[in-house]
Amino acid sequence: MLNKVVIANRGEVALRIQRACRELGIKTVAVHSTADKKLPHVLLADESVCIGPPASAGSYLNMPAIISATEVTDAEAIHPGYGFLSENADFAERVENSGFVFIGPPPEVIRMMGDKIAAKEAMRKAGVPTVPGSDGPLGEDIEENQRLAREIGYPVIIKAAAGGGGRGMRVVHTEPSLANAISVTKVEARAAFGSDVVYMEKFLARPRHIEFQILADGQGNCVHLFERDCSMQRRHQKVLEEAPAPGISEEMRLAMGERCVMACLEVGYRSAGTFEFLFQDGQFYFIEMNTRLQVEHPVTEMITGVDIVREQLRIAAGEKLSFNQGDLRINGHALECRINAEDPKTFMPSPGRVDLWHPPGGPGIRVDSHLYSGYSVPPHYDSMVAKIIAHSDTRASAIARMHVALTEMVVDGIKTNIPLHLEILQHSAFKHGGTDIHYLEKRLGL
Repeated sequence: MLNKVVIANRGEVALRIQRACRELGIKTVAVHSTADKKLPHVLLADESVCIGPPASAGSYLNMPAIISATEVTDAEAIHPGYGFLSENADFAERVENSGFVFIGPPPEVIRMMGDKIAAKEAMRKAGVPTVPGSDGPLGEDIEENQRLAREIGYPVIIKAAAGGGGRGMRVVHTEPSLANAISVTKVEARAAFGSDVVYMEKFLARPRHIEFQILADGQGNCVHLFERDCSMQRRHQKVLEEAPAPGISEEMRLAMGERCVMACLEVGYRSAGTFEFLFQDGQFYFIEMNTRLQVEHPVTEMITGVDIVREQLRIAAGEKLSFNQGDLRINGHALECRINAEDPKTFMPSPGRVDLWHPPGGPGIRVDSHLYSGYSVPPHYDSMVAKIIAHSDTRASAIARMHVALTEMVVDGIKTNIPLHLEILQHSAFKHGGTDIHYLEKRLGL
């Protein structure tokens, strides 16, 4: 087992990783910005190293500082969490070239899956269904692009090959709009991702967002931990997630899970990862693979009993998976509400001092958060401050437990999106299950 791990992240995920390390007897090093010196995981770590100013460019995205902190503390490995450098192939490569273990997939796999065109091609070869579209980057020939769009069928969507997080994409409904949409998306893609390579796909009007969690040890063993439904979104950002996905048959679940496992073995995957699909009219279409731990991993942990972070650490230490596919079962239903420091109506960030923090409790309730009374939420980072997870034997009772938990929760001093979650839980369409990715925005009139 690893002896000492650098946690190259902050907030609730840093605390989550630290807890898994401590259970395994692994020492932790918390690297932090000057704004985060009093975060719980920093105070609880065996060692801590300040790596820069509040702005993430000078701290949590500062590769030399993180690697130097690993060197001076004699740590063996770096866990990137999610966000920041977690899917940066260059960082993973620099970590390994410096003689340390990157707790994640091999750099070349991260690089392949980070390129949406290369990822789609790899999935097609592995037999994973993809959205109809261009087989590669769009060229400069306008007439050829128009012919391709007609062949695919409008509406189409133009996407940045290096994009992610809902950025670098534009929907096109008519042929006269196509050339300008391609041009504008290229400009945006270069500004945001450093590459203006774009491709075209069929735009699905009412899909659900369903993803499969996998674990692979890089030694020929791989399993899927079933699926999650992440369709409750605003501007391509997930708001609420659940597992398993409502309305997915056991046959579909097994068929897609097996294809994901085969694809992982095909590309030489290692660690935790997630296959993201659009699901419409009974068909799955691959859109991308996240080569890291996901924000919503707790709902999968609740229904399977598998500690995903613990498995990441074991795999990074060279151990094989401690279970196989036949050992896994779905136990009940779980929901996760992302609690953000933001105005629930305008969605404007709401940083500031938390005067009183009272997390909910009770059977089946899990709270992942770094908040405490007196903590000041900084304006420099993502607005998510907590995750509330509710688990029960049925979806209806999990929803009821979540509702109780949200009404118990107290976050005084800042605004949060708790009122939005309470409203969603009472929507008849949500209670029925199977809402598409556009549902919430339509409901909010956005």
